[in-house]
Amino acid sequence: MDNTTPPQGLPKVLRAGTRWQDLRLYQKSDALYQLTFIFCDRFLPKYGDRTVDQMVQAARSCKQNIVEGSEDGKTSTEMELKLLNVARASNNELREDYKDFIHTHNLQLWLPAHPRFAQMQKFTKMHNTPNDFLPHASQWNSEEFANMALTLCYQVDAMLNRYLKTLEARFVTEGGIKERMYAARTGYRAHQDQIMENLKQENAQLRQQLTEAQQAYEQLKQRALKSYHAQQAQIAALEQQLANNKKNE
Repeated sequence: MDNTTPPQGLPKVLRAGTRWQDLRLYQKSDALYQLTFIFCDRFLPKYGDRTVDQMVQAARSCKQNIVEGSEDGKTSTEMELKLLNVARASNNELREDYKDFIHTHNLQLWLPAHPRFAQMQKFTKMHNTPNDFLPHASQWNSEEFANMALTLCYQVDAMLNRYLKTLEARFVTEGGIKERMYAARTGYRAHQDQIMENLKQENAQLRQQLTEAQQAYEQLKQRALKSYHAQQAQIAALEQQLANNKKNE
């Protein structure tokens, strides 16, 4: 271990966190966004209805705030909590839009007593990615589509709630970035001078290696050029010899 390595046991300033692409709640929210886009295109007016923009933007806001919250969470748990709450609010807004569509179009809301409710619940719980749902999107009628999307909204909300509780507990035990930065600085300052000296030495060594590499490159280049020109001369001589042979035949 070199001297640039922080002392053992110090907390990291940046949390490793979870890749947002791997979060099941992100995958399901992405599926919901893409399904909402298709739903609006199929069942809502192309022009003159603000519901289309509202639903698509709400679905997108949920998905994007999960992404942004996960990225910001590397430095700020507070910001991650805030953005995930924004995602939850957007998802709840979308949920109300689907419920309104069902009611205003005199469709049936699938409750647990509905014969297809259990099958729908099982399918949506077992699947998360857009590719799991998109192949069916063109086959669902408006009632099937709206109930499927509404169920996904409820599931995304439940997943966000669980994730928020996990983050809140982590914040209590680990603190925010200010606490982590202070803990890291107080244990690290004593090593700064040595680290700087090591870096200067390494930098000088790298400059020397770079100079040597450039010199070696120039030498190799000159040898390669010399060989190239020698071969060119041999080729020209052979071509001349072949031409003379033909004349003498």
